[in-house]
Amino acid sequence: SAMAVVAAAEAWPELELAERERRRELLLTGPGLEERVKAAGGRLPPRLFTLPLLHYLEVSGCSSLRAPGPGLAQGLPQLHSLVLRRNALGPGLSPELGPLPALRVLDLSGNVLEALPPGQGLGPAEPPGLPQLQSLNLSGNRLRQLPADLARCAPRLQSLNLTGNCLDAFPAELFRPGALPLLSELAAADNCLRELSPDIAHLVSLKTLDLSNNQLSEIPAELADCPKLKEINFRGNKLRDRRLEKMVSGCQTRSILEYLRAGGRGGRSKGRAEGSEKEDRKKRRERKQRRESGEGEEEVGVAKLMLRVLHVSENPTPLTVRVSPEVRDVRPYIVGAVVRGMDLQPGNALRRFLTTQTKLHDDLCEKRTAATIATHDLQAVRGPLLYAARPPEDLKIVPLGRREAKAKELVRQLQLEAEEQRKQKKRQSVSGLHRYLHLLDGKENYPCLVDADGDVISFPPITNSEKTKIKKTTCNLFLEVTGATSLQMCKDIMDTLILKMVELNQSTSENRGSLSDSEADAVSGLSDPNMNLSAGKDGQCPLVVEQVRVVDLEGSLKVVYPSKADLATAPPHVTVVR
Repeated sequence: SAMAVVAAAEAWPELELAERERRRELLLTGPGLEERVKAAGGRLPPRLFTLPLLHYLEVSGCSSLRAPGPGLAQGLPQLHSLVLRRNALGPGLSPELGPLPALRVLDLSGNVLEALPPGQGLGPAEPPGLPQLQSLNLSGNRLRQLPADLARCAPRLQSLNLTGNCLDAFPAELFRPGALPLLSELAAADNCLRELSPDIAHLVSLKTLDLSNNQLSEIPAELADCPKLKEINFRGNKLRDRRLEKMVSGCQTRSILEYLRAGGRGGRSKGRAEGSEKEDRKKRRERKQRRESGEGEEEVGVAKLMLRVLHVSENPTPLTVRVSPEVRDVRPYIVGAVVRGMDLQPGNALRRFLTTQTKLHDDLCEKRTAATIATHDLQAVRGPLLYAARPPEDLKIVPLGRREAKAKELVRQLQLEAEEQRKQKKRQSVSGLHRYLHLLDGKENYPCLVDADGDVISFPPITNSEKTKIKKTTCNLFLEVTGATSLQMCKDIMDTLILKMVELNQSTSENRGSLSDSEADAVSGLSDPNMNLSAGKDGQCPLVVEQVRVVDLEGSLKVVYPSKADLATAPPHVTVVR
């Protein structure tokens, strides 16, 4: 009757307004909504589906909304975004939502959906009901399974959020080759997933994967074959591989993927298709050929070398370097790091370490012109440190193997020695510290690193101090790289130095013969129970790099090393755990 029509119009003034003003967006929410939807039978009012201009429709927080209602697809053909969150939609969606040819965003989070079977779900699979859909949010429902034809219904899906449901598996169809070529984000934390299919590798665009708080016991090695994967979260699963479990709790994607790529300890997951078996054999053959041709020696100790990064926030006593502004004109850049767990005791380990440093100085550091490395025995370093620049007559240091001198005298002394060398050898080149004197030519101030006692422990690019000299018994080191060219250059050189140290330590421990855990602890000086660094079952002691912050005099951060971006180019046989 006419009366009923008028009453219905009065009940939905928003719809009147939207039509009058030819609006493209409509948001229905608020206290009165509850009653009006109940009166409409737990559905959206049919009047809504006569607004064909709508691009964006949101109905949220309405606990009496059980179904969107028939006519949505026909009535709103231009809909781009449909947001129906925190209502009472469920247990299914009947009739289907689609086809919605222009829909890009569909948010059905926080409802009571239990299943989305064909015929009462998102839309038809043939032809695709949601051909343009990019983002689908089904989080916070009660889904026990996903529709098998989801990928056919929404083939252009980029982001799929399934967090907080009751899923125990993904449908195999989701991971068929080419099924979801654009999917870059898959979140299914807080479900009951028991396994992850190796076919996940067919998601060629996958960048982030969050499967935290499920019931996975293994991660398929094939995950490492996802070419774009940048971020993964598997925390809160009970993984069988203890080592992997440790990496996962540190949440360091790169290391996890490299560990999986190397076959992990449990080898690749069982029960795989013949094709991937063949592929494995091929890879093994290639590796063997490379070894025989002398390439890729490093492949041999696959997944053996470990480097753990200790974040400033986890470190009860982090070392800090303060920088005073006058270094800007002399040698502006400094990067520091603490490395624990080096073993320089056996044979020629110390000599090899110092030789490594010299080679780095000659090559990467371009004869110290680009940057200079100094390594100190951490035990003798009193922090916090100050990186400053001082006039040559004020700067006092006890140089390696010499008596205390002022920088001015030291430089003059070195110049005299250099002259003497030249005369004796009748040639231009000089050796030792003498080669770097010209780097200070014309500088009014000289750079130096001063400890908390006021002693200069480093005078780059010339020498560091006898006070913090490295000995055979040194196992914890403070490293600094200073430079005049760029901060990145200093970081790159620090990366290279630390990765070389990992390899040196490994070859040392191999040559020493395997020790028991307690002996290995004693040798590495790592009896500190908090560090939890005893050798793994394969007898390896991971090195630990502690982050060092460089701050200005006010305490504002200038640089922290290693940050997430540092040590990113670790070779495949080195696992960096953050």
